[in-house]
Amino acid sequence: MNLAAPPAPVGLLAGSGRFPILFAEKARQLGIPVVCVGITDEAPAELVGLVDRFHWAGLARLGRMIRCFKREGVKEIVMAGKIHKVKMNSPYRLWRYLPDWRAFRTWFFSRRRDNKDDTILLSVIDEFAKDGMSFASALDFCPELLVKIGLLTRRAPSSKEEADIAFGWELAKQMGRLDVGQSVAVREKAVLAVEAIEGTDQAILRAGQLCPRGGVVVVKVAKPQQDMRFDVPTIGCTTIESMKKAGARVLAVEADKTIIIDQAETVALADRYGITIVARAA
Repeated sequence: MNLAAPPAPVGLLAGSGRFPILFAEKARQLGIPVVCVGITDEAPAELVGLVDRFHWAGLARLGRMIRCFKREGVKEIVMAGKIHKVKMNSPYRLWRYLPDWRAFRTWFFSRRRDNKDDTILLSVIDEFAKDGMSFASALDFCPELLVKIGLLTRRAPSSKEEADIAFGWELAKQMGRLDVGQSVAVREKAVLAVEAIEGTDQAILRAGQLCPRGGVVVVKVAKPQQDMRFDVPTIGCTTIESMKKAGARVLAVEADKTIIIDQAETVALADRYGITIVARAA
């Protein structure tokens, strides 16, 4: 009797937040075994009970990550979750993160021309490829996390807010083209904050400090050259909480290229605070 071979395990390289949890839950529903390498001090501990095999690895322990996946027979890997890049600029970072030889060699000898997000992540992907492993998009498994076009909340943008969305959209696309960040905060067609290494939430809070009268419009879009395998724009309840603290009124995102975590809860929270969420086409 011929028995169907069990499905090959998928690797999950996990950072912080809910995205890796949602991926692991979806893979379990689909009957796909998951081998997870969680980044120390980033990945949620909850993942341990949601995957078939789990390993911790430090942020700069690239060699360990590769060995863990390779030992488990993983050929295809997805990335999910945020890495707080500001940690990479901490004092004595080499001593704090103790890079292994593979990470050291990649960073100083094999890496591409700069330290932009895409540059670093593509260099990591190149290093895994040397051991026969490739990366796919986590969204191939859970496409329902991508927001669809339309008004998500009860409140629609005003005509002035529409003008700020259009103004901010072009700016955000230009910042994405330069691989600086994905978000901008504006008011009355004036730029208040541009996201860089600090991340969207901190950029929103900074905009609130610079514009205490409120009425801030936040625009978050995909890069024109967006690689859907990593660093896909993501919003959720924490984004809405940051907007509430900053006095922001509108969040405009790019449809079909933005992840919305726990959409029902995120939209309900925005409605409670009187914040608009709208998804627009590119």
